[in-house]
Amino acid sequence: MRHYILFGLLVVAAGCGGNNSGSQVKSPGDSIPTKDALLDKGADLLQDKTPFKSFNTYLDGFHFYNGNINAQMEAHHYVNQLNEDLYQAIIFDGNGKDAKLMGVEYIITERLFKTLTEEEKKLWHSHHHEVKSGSLVAPGIPLAAEHELMEKLVSTYGKTIHTWHTDQERTLPVGSPMIMMGFTKDGQLKKELLDDRDKRFDISTEKIKKSRADIPMPQIAAGANAWEKGEIRQFVISSKADSAVHKH
Repeated sequence: MRHYILFGLLVVAAGCGGNNSGSQVKSPGDSIPTKDALLDKGADLLQDKTPFKSFNTYLDGFHFYNGNINAQMEAHHYVNQLNEDLYQAIIFDGNGKDAKLMGVEYIITERLFKTLTEEEKKLWHSHHHEVKSGSLVAPGIPLAAEHELMEKLVSTYGKTIHTWHTDQERTLPVGSPMIMMGFTKDGQLKKELLDDRDKRFDISTEKIKKSRADIPMPQIAAGANAWEKGEIRQFVISSKADSAVHKH
């Protein structure tokens, strides 16, 4: 119950710490016609968007492509807590009006992670280092609330899929979806990415790291971060139909 109250508190802070990170790419296409803009405005006023209203927590962090730790990017997460053990997040390449939808992340507790098959676990990464290092932040909310949120997230696991690779200057969502991973040690995340983020949000990752020293470091569940052992899993575009998918 405490964490539901916490997330309610975070709603109050909605709108803080945003609109300072532009999209990575400018996509081709003409400007929105006046008629379409009016239709959009009408839809905004008249249609119910209940599922979107639940994405009330904003997290900023970093990902890399599973199998290529040198291909890194900042990821802006908008999170919805479904229950005590499960979250879902929509990921963008910025936090302004021009932000491009990059992908999704599902976040589960260690309890649920341990129920997964050994093969499934290879798709998931831990959040222990992201939290303890200070690279994962919740911009704009009170420090005490952020600290409590990070106490919860430090022992969770994420499954992340990017569908639009704006870090590669792809102006359209072309190419295969990619499984992403999270950093597990100091020195893996490029300093220039972290410094740029800190400057935009006027924060200090080092100070945040020190403030989280009291958060216990969890023992990582077996099977997570399989990339560290060379167990890479990635999507491959194939012309062959997967018979398993088409079974009824």
